[in-house]
Amino acid sequence: MTQNGAKTQSIGSVKKIAPKGDAETVQKMRLRLWINMLRTTRHIENTLRERFKSDFEATLPRFDVMASLFRNPDGMTMTHLSESLMVSNGNVTGIVERLVDEGLVNRTAHDTDRRTAIVVLTPEGLSTFSEMAEEHHAWINELLEPIPQGEIQHLTELLQELRDAQTVELHKTRQAKRKKKD
Repeated sequence: MTQNGAKTQSIGSVKKIAPKGDAETVQKMRLRLWINMLRTTRHIENTLRERFKSDFEATLPRFDVMASLFRNPDGMTMTHLSESLMVSNGNVTGIVERLVDEGLVNRTAHDTDRRTAIVVLTPEGLSTFSEMAEEHHAWINELLEPIPQGEIQHLTELLQELRDAQTVELHKTRQAKRKKKD
């Protein structure tokens, strides 16, 4: 038994807590889950940042920009690039400027709108990104190796269900706000 009266059950090295059923206990469990998810994400992200810096003299945002361009071989506008990364145009502009200066990215005027630039990886940028991506895959594999193979799909599905539920709630909230404005 735990302090709050919930029963514990050990499975391997992991203790599973069977909630008493009261809302306060479940709330506390959800809070602990959120804190664990956040700490794990931050730990993995910090590890990746350190490795990109030491192995490639690069940053994680730089890798993210190159990854978006890799997925869009015909190029992207700066606006589309910033939207795909969920950051402001200003955040992307500095990274793209440095990539252009290093010959890893080309920036050309759009065919129909000269005010809009299209950004695309150069052959050298593609080669550099491919090397970085290969290492990134190896790092992720190493960092997530403690998760048993049989649990990977289950955990992925649970996280997707959580994101889907949040998306539904976000849409409901936005619709309610629109109705209030009308």
